[in-house]
Amino acid sequence: MRKTVCALSLLILAAGGIFPTGAVAEREVLRETGNAFAQIAKEALPAVVFIDVETTIEVPQYGYRYQPFRDLWGRRGQLAIPEELEPKKYSRGGQGTGFIISKDGYILTNNHVVNDADRITVILADDRSFSAKVIGSDPKTEVALIKIDDPHELPFLELGDSDALQVGEWVLAAGNPFGLSQTVTAGIVSAKGRDEVGIAEYANFIQTDAAINPGNSGGPLLDIDGKVVGINTAIYSRSGGYMGIGFAIPINQAIQIKDQLIKYGKISRSVLGVYIQDVNEELAKSFGLEERGGILISQIIEGSAAEEAGLKGGDIIVELDGKKVGKMAAFRNRIAATPPNSKINLKIFRDGKYKNISAITKAMEGESGAQASAILDEIGISVEDLDRATARQFGYTENSGVLVTAVEQDSPAWKAGVQPGDLITSVNRKTVENTDEFGDALAASEGGRILFLVSDGRSSRYIVVNRE
Repeated sequence: MRKTVCALSLLILAAGGIFPTGAVAEREVLRETGNAFAQIAKEALPAVVFIDVETTIEVPQYGYRYQPFRDLWGRRGQLAIPEELEPKKYSRGGQGTGFIISKDGYILTNNHVVNDADRITVILADDRSFSAKVIGSDPKTEVALIKIDDPHELPFLELGDSDALQVGEWVLAAGNPFGLSQTVTAGIVSAKGRDEVGIAEYANFIQTDAAINPGNSGGPLLDIDGKVVGINTAIYSRSGGYMGIGFAIPINQAIQIKDQLIKYGKISRSVLGVYIQDVNEELAKSFGLEERGGILISQIIEGSAAEEAGLKGGDIIVELDGKKVGKMAAFRNRIAATPPNSKINLKIFRDGKYKNISAITKAMEGESGAQASAILDEIGISVEDLDRATARQFGYTENSGVLVTAVEQDSPAWKAGVQPGDLITSVNRKTVENTDEFGDALAASEGGRILFLVSDGRSSRYIVVNRE
C-alpha cells in the first residue's frame, strides 16, 4: 500500500484549504509518511533473516626437529632442522543478513557473508533457526544464493525493478547491523550506476544514504512499495561505520545471477567481442546522433559474436533487448550476465539510420569450460580424452572422441542409455576430437536436449539426453 500518496494528497488538500495549513498539516504529512514506512517494515521484516556463519581457519605452524650428530672430534650434539607442523585450526564466526525470495526457502545474500563457511545458520524473525546450504555464489558480483528447508510456506519478498528506480526516491534498508536484528533505516537513492567503487568486478551499484553498517550486508533495499530493488553490500567509511554512503547491488543484476545459480549452480558469462566507449555529446554530434548516449563500437574482434552478427566499427548501440544500454559498464555487465549462446537483440545507429541486429553471444574465455562442467554434472557423466592406450584397452580403432568414464545412476545420461566405456564422437551433429572441443560443443547446446553420437567399438548410434 502506497501511503506516501496519502501524504501527497494531504499536501494538495491543505493547499486548497480543506485541512489547516501550517504546523498541523505538516505533522499530518509526517505522520502519514511514518505510517507508510511502518507498513513497509511490518510486511517486509518477516522475510528478512539473520545469517550466522562459522568458518574453519588453518594457521600454518612451524617448529624444529632435532637430529643427534657427532662431529669430526667425536663430540656429540643435536642439529635443529626446521619443519612444517600440522596447521592449527580455529573457528571464526561471522554474521550478516539475507532475505527470503520464495516460499520454498531460497535466500539472497552477499558472497562475502557465506563464502568458505563450514556452517550456515539462518534465524528467522520468529526466532526459528535452520541450517542452510549454499546453492551457489558469484564473487565477481558479490551475489550468493542459499536455501533452507521448511515444511511450511515461508514469508518472502517481492522483487522489484531496479532499472525503474530514480535518484531521489525513498528507500529503506533492512538488516542486522552489529547484530541488532530486524533493523530498518530510511533514506533516498543518492545515485545509480556506480561502477568505480572497487567492490566487485561487475559493479553497477545503487548508492543510498539509508544507514548501512556492518551486519547489513546481504539485506534488502526496499522501495516505497515494499519491493526489493537492491542487495545492501558495502559502505564508504573512514571510521568503519556509517558515513552517509552505502552501496547496493541492483536487484535486476542479482536476478540474472540467481537464475543461473538455480539452474547450473555456477555462473557462465558471455562476451560480444567488441571494444567500446561511451558516447558523449561531442561524439554524438560527430556521428549524427541527435542526443548523446549509447555505446560506440571502436573495434570488432575477429571471430567474435559481434563479427558473426554483422556489427561494424563505428556502430552505436542504443538498445539491448528493448532497453536503453546506459553507460559502458552497465552494458558490459548485462552482456556478461547473459548465458552464453543466448540470442540478444540490439538496436544500433549506423550511417544516420537506426537498425535492428540479432547476435548470439559466446562464452567468455575460460567460462565455456565452467558451463560445460555444469552441464556434465547436470546430465550425470564424466569424460576424458581418448589416447592410444585407452583406445586399445576398449577396442576402439578411432583416434578421436571422448571416452565416458562414469555415469551417475538415475541421471539423464543413464536413463538415455549412455554407459561407461562409450565413445562420444559428436555433440549435436558437431564432430568432437577431444575434451576441449567436447566442452565447447556442450556449452553451445541450446534447449533441453543434447544429441550424442556414441560408439561402443562395434557400431555407432545416436542418443538423445534430456536435460532435467
